[in-house]
Amino acid sequence: MDDNTIVEMYFQRNEAALRETQTKYGRYLFGVAYNILANNEDCSECLNDTYLNAWNSIPPTRPLRLGCYLAAVMRNIAISRFRREHTKSRAGSQYAVSLDELEECVSGGVLPDRVVDSQLIGKCISDWLRILSSEVRIIFVCRYFYCDSVHDIASRMGLNENTVKSTLMRARQGLKAYLIKEGFDV
Repeated sequence: MDDNTIVEMYFQRNEAALRETQTKYGRYLFGVAYNILANNEDCSECLNDTYLNAWNSIPPTRPLRLGCYLAAVMRNIAISRFRREHTKSRAGSQYAVSLDELEECVSGGVLPDRVVDSQLIGKCISDWLRILSSEVRIIFVCRYFYCDSVHDIASRMGLNENTVKSTLMRARQGLKAYLIKEGFDV
């Protein structure tokens, strides 16, 4: 079933929309959560929360790309759960590993007085992503948005792991240089 039909089912408050969402995107969304949480039980709970969030947010939201919308919802729910459960230790998941990698070019911690800076840096990173080649952008987003492992990215893209690692390292260096050029203290 296509996304527009599923979204229309949500707008009609037809519960079959949830079944169709689960059929079409369940495994994908579970994978997004697993890359962050590395725990099947937590991922299942986040998946249920994602379906509930979709039910409550569609309508009024009408996502153009349902899969991307659901992945963003799932990612936010999984990250919130990860932060809640791992306030002192971040070991064990691709999310933790990818955060550690990004620390060299973007400092962590969002304090209330830095919210505006966070929004500006987010826009700057989006602008930077647009100037990358398609392959580098896909690798970067897979690693740092979806928290995919280097192995999974390499397999999916038909590259060897060392190529992915070096691409990510150069991308992080490029991001750091871009942020400094744009006036951010990294």
